[in-house]
Parts: sequence; structure tokens; C-alpha cells
Amino acid sequence: MAEHTPDPKGTNTGTAADVLGPLVACAPVEGGAGTLRATDPATGEEFGEPVGLVDSGQIQEATRAAEQALDAFRAQSPAERADFLRRVADNIDALGDALVDRAVRESGLPRQRLTGERARTTGQLRMFADVVAQGDALGARIDPALPDRTPQPRPDLRLAHIPVGPVVVFGASNFPLAFSTAGGDTAAALAAGCPVIVKGHNAHPGTAALVGRAVADAVRESGLPGGVFSLLFGEGNGIGQELVADPRVKAVAFTGSRGGGLALMRVAAERPEPIPVFAEMSSVNPVFVLPGALAGQGAQDLAGAYVASLTLGSGQFCTNPGLVFVPSTPDGDRFVEAAARLVADATGQTMLTAPIAAAFRDGVEALEGRSEVVLRARGGEGEGPNAPAPALAEVSLADLTADPRLSEEVFGAAGTVVRYPDAAALPAALEGLEGQLTATLHADTGDADDLAAARALLPVLERRAGRVLFGGWPTGVEVTHAMVHGGPFPATSDGRGTSVGSLALHRFLRPVSYQDMPDALLPPALRQDNPWRLNRRVEGTVVPGGDPA
Repeated sequence: MAEHTPDPKGTNTGTAADVLGPLVACAPVEGGAGTLRATDPATGEEFGEPVGLVDSGQIQEATRAAEQALDAFRAQSPAERADFLRRVADNIDALGDALVDRAVRESGLPRQRLTGERARTTGQLRMFADVVAQGDALGARIDPALPDRTPQPRPDLRLAHIPVGPVVVFGASNFPLAFSTAGGDTAAALAAGCPVIVKGHNAHPGTAALVGRAVADAVRESGLPGGVFSLLFGEGNGIGQELVADPRVKAVAFTGSRGGGLALMRVAAERPEPIPVFAEMSSVNPVFVLPGALAGQGAQDLAGAYVASLTLGSGQFCTNPGLVFVPSTPDGDRFVEAAARLVADATGQTMLTAPIAAAFRDGVEALEGRSEVVLRARGGEGEGPNAPAPALAEVSLADLTADPRLSEEVFGAAGTVVRYPDAAALPAALEGLEGQLTATLHADTGDADDLAAARALLPVLERRAGRVLFGGWPTGVEVTHAMVHGGPFPATSDGRGTSVGSLALHRFLRPVSYQDMPDALLPPALRQDNPWRLNRRVEGTVVPGGDPA
């Protein structure tokens, strides 16, 4: 965990150039509210440069600059914005080993994982660049005037999407790169043409600052106003609440705890002008193993794959399989016994911060203390202060249904096996399940009973999850056009969108219709000569780019 030294007068040692940290409108600044230093979660030791914490005046300076930059930023052509996004990706790649080295030490995550995460970060920036260059995200629609229509003529109507305005993005603790400073939310908002103010996560300030400098360099290299991007650090909840309450901010993206997301949603809803908060908060990602899938070697194979998914990255994934539903049959018993042996043999891995490790221990202890719960296995503590032992619990479907608290998320490598008497009991029992990011089915489609049970379950799972998997395990989210990383509340605050994939940028756009607007005053996407050569929907039919309308 990063700790801070209060400095209310802003008298930090060093100058803005040599104190690694915040950027206000792309310019390095000294923190006006003290400094913090990173902590290595593997050892508990502080290290690195002091990172400045911003004061209220610097927050307002960032939001004001973002508002002032909006019109110039959104005026970019699709090709110009695509070039800008590719510049950001190139600049992050150019950071080389220094970025990965810093992220490893600040997060405790393995180098291979973070090398892959960097590739995912730059890959999704380039994906959004391709989407923006294509121009379809503007959603241009044209319904030409019908002056001779009776009994009333129809006016000329043209529609395009515009950016909602400045967006505040909260960096996530569990993805120092892919869900943080230039991660998916930032990339999507920039792709939509929205200036971004990032509230960097205090657990990995150096990583955030290095990436922030790469983004700021791309802003300057593209000739854009500095207000397009700011990176801020602050103590406690105050900075986040102040950012969300600022009237210049028009949308919020957050990945973190349910408590944190709900607090931001309350602030956003209580503003004179309420704004959307796209918060990814809580999910246990249920997995349903039907009887046919456990036949033969199925129980052993599935148990091995389950525990590998459960313990991957110390379980610090929002798609970690926290609940697995297994039949109360001899094959189900073999699955549980095999999974318990594997968990007992597993060793804890370093978690991201001391508070996260402490919350995990508290969650497992609370689960173990429940009379309905059987703790089937506990692994070994890992090295260092923040590597708690994995855990596996068991509970009946009847008890889970009677007390939904048994399904609450324990963030980390802790799983609960839910034993059910018959697959026919699952759909009704699951109607009370909270919204989820994912739900997974394992079934033998050659088994008539499994197939019938799967068909009965699917409508329930579709209502409860943003992504439904058949086979496999939910950890791992592909960055593609067809991906949905979202889901009904409380998985996210708005289940109609996604934070991963090309659809993510639509969260930060809104439609505007222009009626009888002179061609010279229309945005380029809707002009008669179609200067950006966009595909446009004319009278409901897609007309390829280049054709006039």
C-alpha cells in the first residue's frame, strides 16, 4: 500500500520536473497536498520517488482545462484521432523494461503477466484507433427532406454521435496497466473524443506516472490542447468525490469495490446535473457443472482446471470463479475431493496491497465461521506479509438460496462449491442471484438430460450475466469487437455497456439530431459531400463511404 506524508502547504522537496507524479493538462506539477511513496507488497517496504498529491485548486485546474479542450479535441477527423491513439500506444511501448520493472515491484504481479498486460494495453489502444478510423462509431444517419409528402412535409433530419464531455477514470488496483492510466476506460473515452482526467491508483503511482507521461507526450505530439489529459493522485475518498461532483465532468468510469462504486454513484446522482457512472464493482462469476460433464475423467480434469483458474494471480481477477455449482452425486464428490487436494497443496501468492490481503483473510474467516459452511481445504501461506493461503468452502444449494450472503465475493483465491440435488432445481434457485460479469456452463451436449438442463438454465444466466461461457473458465477477457465485460447490477452500475471491446466507446457518446441545418453548418460526418468518406445510414439503408447523401 502506498503511504503519504501530509504537506498541506505544498512544499514538496524537488521541482515539478523531478518529482514523479501528477500531470495537470499534461504538465508536471508538484502536489499541493503532500506526497506518497509506493510500497512493495512482497516485502512491505516503501521505495521510489515521492509522488505528489493534488489539492482542490489543482483538481479544478484539471477539470477546467478538460472542458476547454473538448471542442478542439472532438473536432479531429477520424484519421487524426486514430493517429493520436496509435501515438499513445507507441509511446507506452517505448517505455520498455522500465515500465514493467516498476509495475512488478509496485503490484507483486509476475513479470510475464505484466508484459502481457502491457501488450493488451497498447493492443486495445490500436484496436480503438482502427474503430475510430472506420468512422462507424459516429453512427451517422440521414433522412432527407420530403417536401412533397402529404399531409405534412418531412424536414431534413441528420444524426451523429458526439462525445459527452470530460470523463474521470479511476485506475484499478488489480490491473496496473490494462485497467488504469491508459487502460480500456481511458482508451475508450479518448476514442470517443472525450478529454480524460485519471485518478491514479495509489498502490502503483510510479507505473501510473510513467504511462501518464507517455499519454501527455502523445497529446503534445498531436498538437492537441493539454487539457485532453490529466493524471491526479490524492489521499482517501475526497479526491474522487470532488472530481465526480465537479460540474465540468460529464461521465465517470470506475473499476473497484462495490462500496467505492456505490459512493461515486451517490455523488453523481446528487449533483444538480446527474451524470452516468460506469462502475464495475462485484461479481462471483458462477460456474455450473452439470452431471454429464463429470463422467469418466471429467471430475478430475474439471477440478484441476477449476483450481488453476481460482488461484491464478492470487485470485485477483474480477472474473474469478467464486461459486461453482456441482451435483450431489458420487462424481460430484470426486470433483470436490480432487479440488480440495489441489487447494490444500497450493501456496498463497503476493496480493496487490496489504489492505486487499487483510480483507481476503477477513472474508475467509467470516465464511469459515458460518454454521452452514464446510471449509474443505486451506492452502499454505506464501512468502512475505501479503500472501494469504487459498481456501475452498462447501455449502448446499438450499442454504445458499436461504441466505444470499453466502454468495458474496471474497476477492482473492477463495472459492465456494455449491452442491445441488438435481439440475432441475437450479433455475428457480438462481432467480435470486445477483448480476454477474460472467456465468459458465459445463455440460455433455450428447447427454439428453444435460442438454435439457442447459436449455432451462440459459434464460436465467442471460438475465444475470454479461458474458455466458460454455466450457472453459471465466478468467481471461479477450479484447475483441464481440466481447462484453459488463453485466447487471452489482457487477456493473449499468449493464447496457461493456468496459472491454470496441463497444466500450459508446458509453461516452450521445446522439444529436440536426433538423433542416444548412450544409455549411453541419458536422463533417453529415455533410452532403461526406468529406470523411464514412459509411452512413440513409433512409435506413447503409450507404458505403464516398457516396453523397
